[in-house]
Amino acid sequence: MITDVLTDAADRMDKAVEAAKDDFASVRTGRANPQLFQKVLVDYYGTPTPLAQLASLNVPEARSLIVTPYDKSALRAIEQAIRDVPNLGVNPTNDGNIVRVTMPELTQERRKEYVKLVRAKAEDAKVHVRGIRRKCKDDLAALGSDVGEDELARAEKELDAVTRAHVDAIDEALKRKEAELLEV
Repeated sequence: MITDVLTDAADRMDKAVEAAKDDFASVRTGRANPQLFQKVLVDYYGTPTPLAQLASLNVPEARSLIVTPYDKSALRAIEQAIRDVPNLGVNPTNDGNIVRVTMPELTQERRKEYVKLVRAKAEDAKVHVRGIRRKCKDDLAALGSDVGEDELARAEKELDAVTRAHVDAIDEALKRKEAELLEV
């Protein structure tokens, strides 16, 4: 029973760390990155559809991205969806076959704003991990009458170690993203 609770908590914490890394990837750096457009939804025949399902994304140069739609009739909708993405500051161009997106150079001020944004996302992820820990502790406390105090104390120490490892993983991902953002 205790191992089931701990395993479930570890799995949920793993998912929280992965979600944080995905959030970090969606924050723009000086380079073009297809993951920036991972959450872009295109209005395709009245249905919000992820961009990755409508087009291929290629990075021919460090600061440009080429979007090649599978269906040429979706070209204008893709261009508009990319233009509407907040915090990107890009102006895509459409040549009739592809959409070319050139990423503007980031100013030092904008880089600092993005670092603040990434830190806020990291803090949200840590709060989520600690919420999972709290729920798991409550589940362990509910098992209190069925298991011994020693087993419960050992399980709580193990839970704390797992939580610390996941928080450290978020911190490590944050450091990497900050270094990437501040690199000129």
